[in-house]
Amino acid sequence: MQTRIQGTVMPVLEVQLDRNESVFAESGELSWMTSSIQMTTHTQMGGGGGLMGMFKRVVGGGSLFMTEYRAMQVPGEVAFATKVPGHIVPVSVGPGSEYMVHRHGFLCATPQITIGVGFQKSLGAGIFGGDGFVLQKVGGTGTAWLELSGELIQKDLAPGETLRVHPGHVGAFQASVGFQITTVPGIKNAIFGGDGIFLAALTGPGTVWLQTLPLARLAHKIAEYLPSEGSSGRAASATVGGGLLGGIVGSILSGDDN
Repeated sequence: MQTRIQGTVMPVLEVQLDRNESVFAESGELSWMTSSIQMTTHTQMGGGGGLMGMFKRVVGGGSLFMTEYRAMQVPGEVAFATKVPGHIVPVSVGPGSEYMVHRHGFLCATPQITIGVGFQKSLGAGIFGGDGFVLQKVGGTGTAWLELSGELIQKDLAPGETLRVHPGHVGAFQASVGFQITTVPGIKNAIFGGDGIFLAALTGPGTVWLQTLPLARLAHKIAEYLPSEGSSGRAASATVGGGLLGGIVGSILSGDDN
C-alpha cells in the first residue's frame, strides 16, 4: 500500500492498493476510485465491540455503515477528499498508541483499526447546535487518516502541562492526554461569556492537534447570509442559491456525512 496527500487548501488522500489490500471509511466518503476497486458495505467494520460498538458510533454522530474498498484481481486506487478547507493527518495506531478525534475527524483507515465513542457530553445549543460534544476513539492496529478543518496547530504537552481550549478547536490528541470539560468560574463569564464558559482542559503528556475552523462556527457564519423565511426583494431572489448553500451547511452538520 502506498499513499499520498495532494493539494493545499482542500487536500485529497490517494491510496494505491496492491492486490487484495483494502481500506475502509464511513459510507459517502469516497471521492473517486479505479475500476479494479470493489466496494462492500459492512455494519461491523471499525465499530469495536460488536452491536454495542455500532450503537455507540451512531449515538456519537457516526454512520452505522462502513464501506470497505478492496483491490481484487489487480492493483487499484481509491481517493478521499476533505469536505471543508483543512488538513489530512496520518497516524500510526497500536497498543499504547490510540487517539481521540473530534466527531467528524475520521477519514479512513486500514482494516484492523477500530472506531468507537471515547467521550460524549451535552454542552447545549450554543456550541454544537444541540448535538453535544463527542470524541471518537481510534484504536486497534494499523494506520488511520484524520480530517481536521482550517489550519493545524500541533502542541506537545509535557507531563502535567495543561492547555485550555474552546471545545470546537479540539481536533485530535493522543489517548495519553488527560481530558475534561471545565467551566470558566465567575458570574460575569456565565452571563457574558456565551459558549466560551465551556473549555476543554487537556493535560499532558502527549500530542494535541488543534483546528482553527470549528465546523459549527463555520455553519453559524454562513447561516447569517441565508435568506429568512419572510425575506423579500433581493434576498428572496437568492432563494435558489440559498437553498444550495443550505444544503452544503446541512451536509457539514450531518452526522452521517462527516
